[in-house]
Amino acid sequence: MKKILLLGAGRSATVLIHYLLSNAKTFGWHLSIGDVSVHHLEALLQGNTQARAFVFDVQDEAQRRAEIGGADVVISMLPAMFHPLVAETCLALGKHLVTASYVPPQIKELHPQVAAKGLTFLMECGLDPGIDHLSAMRLIHQIQQKGGTITSFKSFTGGLMAPESDNNPWHYKFTWNPRNVVLAGQGTAKYIENGTYKYIPYPQLFRRTETFQVDGFGAFDGYANRDSLSYREPYGLQGIPTMLRGTLRRPGYCQAWQVLVQLGLTDDSYFLEDPAHLTYRDLVESCLPAADTGKSLKERVAAYIGLAADSEELRLVEWTGLFDDLPIGLEKATPAQALEKLLVPKWKLNAGDKDMIVMLHQFEYELQGEKRNLTSSLVVLGDDEVHTAMAKTVGLPLGIAVKLLLQGKIQAKGVVVPLQPDLYEPILEELEQHGVCFTEREE
Repeated sequence: MKKILLLGAGRSATVLIHYLLSNAKTFGWHLSIGDVSVHHLEALLQGNTQARAFVFDVQDEAQRRAEIGGADVVISMLPAMFHPLVAETCLALGKHLVTASYVPPQIKELHPQVAAKGLTFLMECGLDPGIDHLSAMRLIHQIQQKGGTITSFKSFTGGLMAPESDNNPWHYKFTWNPRNVVLAGQGTAKYIENGTYKYIPYPQLFRRTETFQVDGFGAFDGYANRDSLSYREPYGLQGIPTMLRGTLRRPGYCQAWQVLVQLGLTDDSYFLEDPAHLTYRDLVESCLPAADTGKSLKERVAAYIGLAADSEELRLVEWTGLFDDLPIGLEKATPAQALEKLLVPKWKLNAGDKDMIVMLHQFEYELQGEKRNLTSSLVVLGDDEVHTAMAKTVGLPLGIAVKLLLQGKIQAKGVVVPLQPDLYEPILEELEQHGVCFTEREE
């Protein structure tokens, strides 16, 4: 019996867990699920002899080694900061590893040792990164195989709300780690456009958006991810004049988020003084110059940012409660942590809420002297606030990859990203059976 160890059982793992359980009997798997809390799995696993859940502390070396040592393959859905620790233990004990997260430098440098042991550490196999790689590489190879030369590639992904659950002015709710949302985009975005390298510093990032239309779902704004340049070589597009990877939000979000950035409320680099006795109004006041007693807080923010007091951006900011006398109530907090605490209840998924994943690839290429455009789009809707589109699109490719790995169908060894046909073809084929299908339009 093949043994699978899943570390991390949070919101993004729900569909993955169901996929693994539904295939366990067919393929003779035993599934162990470890996390800091597993009480939410009790009803699901009750009476199942091929699965168990247990409380897991990744920093407990003895427990970590015992659990990983007893597995054939490890799936890490833990916070990304713990992946190097899990990877080092998998390497030491000779176990395969699968994750949905970006390859950090600490794991990338393990590649020769992982390959030498005949192991596969498959990473970036979730949604973004993951399905974006799989679907992009399929199209890139199709264009190249018919003799086309790709001159522009833009790829955007967004985790948003389905139209029927889009009921707040930001058109957004948390479907993954709130902290990552608050800190999104920090650093400098790098891409290439018409042969010129472009750099967008974080304070300007949410000003620089591009608008896209997705058939049946309307308009979306895209902003650049941190580093689009590093994917030119893995994608085989070293000489491409334009390449940009980014994130999608509904119109209005980026413009309002830019206000929070300008105020310094997404800063995670220092701790506030005595936040337990501050209100959010106090916090905003602390970010402004000396008060003009003749103007309201909203008017002073408007003047500081350079907006009209009745602007749509400030309407959205006011909706969050930032201008209210709401206590922060944290003993220790950065501005970003205080903002996260405020937004979590505002952007919480309610019972029956459905989320939505939107992915958009845009190619320009030349074939036999003719310029062509290819657009490929994906829209996936969640079933409810538990079986979300985010959980589907993160969990299903992971589950399918684990199945392929246990069947001996993944030949690549070392630290691997799913860019090869023997990975993207079977994973995309099975994803289509689960309703994860791209629509393509060529002009």
